[in-house]
Amino acid sequence: MSTAISPTAYNYKVVRQFAIMTVVWGILGMGLGVFIASQLVWPELNFDLPWTTFGRLRPLHTNLVIFAFGGCALFATSYYVVQRTCQTRLISDSLAAFTFWGWQAVIVGAIVTLPLGYTTTKEYAELEWPLAILLAIVWVTYGLVFFGTIVKRKTKHIYVGNWFYGAFIVVTAMLHIVNHASLPVSFFKSYSAYSGATDAMIQWWYGHNAVGFFLTTGFLGMMYYFVPKQAERPIYSYRLSIVHFWALITLYIWAGPHHLHYTALPDWAQSLGMAMSIILLAPSWGGMINGMMTLSGAWHKLRTDPILRFLVVSLAFYGMSTFEGPMMAIKTVNSLSHYTDWTIGHVHAGALGWVAMISIGAIYHMIPKLFGRAQMHSTSLINAHFWLATIGTVLYIASMWVNGITQGLMWRAINDDGTLTYSFVEALQASHPGFIVRALGGAFFASGMLLMAYNVYRTVRASDPAEAEAAAKIAVVGAH
Repeated sequence: MSTAISPTAYNYKVVRQFAIMTVVWGILGMGLGVFIASQLVWPELNFDLPWTTFGRLRPLHTNLVIFAFGGCALFATSYYVVQRTCQTRLISDSLAAFTFWGWQAVIVGAIVTLPLGYTTTKEYAELEWPLAILLAIVWVTYGLVFFGTIVKRKTKHIYVGNWFYGAFIVVTAMLHIVNHASLPVSFFKSYSAYSGATDAMIQWWYGHNAVGFFLTTGFLGMMYYFVPKQAERPIYSYRLSIVHFWALITLYIWAGPHHLHYTALPDWAQSLGMAMSIILLAPSWGGMINGMMTLSGAWHKLRTDPILRFLVVSLAFYGMSTFEGPMMAIKTVNSLSHYTDWTIGHVHAGALGWVAMISIGAIYHMIPKLFGRAQMHSTSLINAHFWLATIGTVLYIASMWVNGITQGLMWRAINDDGTLTYSFVEALQASHPGFIVRALGGAFFASGMLLMAYNVYRTVRASDPAEAEAAAKIAVVGAH
């Protein structure tokens, strides 16, 4: 269709800001990950200081890669996608700007407080109550901007990617607000409003759905836009995408208890979490297959397009990690895997292979369009980044699988008289080679991010502001 409409500029400024900060926080978060992985190989890297111990830096690492890197990628892509698919500008430039600066303030708050030891001790929810409140305000504002833009859309249809982004925004708000209910006793200390097994259940309802909605549903919104765009093919099955959406959001919310097998949680709740986790395999693979099959007739593009390669390999890792997760949720498997490095390997199959790779592919797709360039500065650098990321991820995952199964088998080995065959220290010594390989894999992945930063810098430096603004105009109905 070629009917021109009045040229209305999109708000690309906030998208540019979030896209650039995705790269910055990616380097810092992943660099810190390599550092703490190295601490497990060389413990002297703790420097005998309280602020640089593994126990304080590890939650900072998870917050930087999930909320800083992953969060900025989600803000950038959702603001980009909702404008282009709704063919309208964000409903409020000032509120969008507030979400950017507010989100960076939350991250800086984490960088200051977590090494100082100010923490709720809740996984992925460590930020103390003042920062948790700021985060909630920023998030609700994000929801207002996103849904307000959908309300004023110029297209009748709401593209499926926006359904996934919308669900991720709503459910993340609910999870964060409910799990962070607490009683402050000082400016940097609070106690949970819940106690005992109830607190654990609510925490893992939050914790697993931080994975399920923040790190899956939001990034599936990314997949449903950027894979068809980069492949220049329509999504394989629009009907499957709708079934995928409703099945995923119906089932995912129930899976949290699989983190609490063999604990004080009631057995029926553990079994329910296990059953829902296994059923969850179906919609997860439905989405993965839908993304993969979008390349029907376009597989040859993988030879020459490293951006598409990032997007497609991320789907392969998504399929693998969403098979592994339900398997690890089975109680008998969990009795071996729980508390071992296998869990760490599984998390990073999703975090590096799925979340980071699809984010990187999406950022590479957006940057030239945001800055008025035909393409990124260097395709060969993207190619090098792809191989560093892929090799790094495989080294990381494989080393943690071997370590995890080794640890699980050593911990449960018993002598004829019922005593333990191995001490914990012996299991730790057996894990040492895996720790070295894990640090090496992480270093590969993080070095790829440095190539990305250079490539983005050269692309942005060569940009023409006038061209960039021209790129932010809607010129043709149906172009998107």
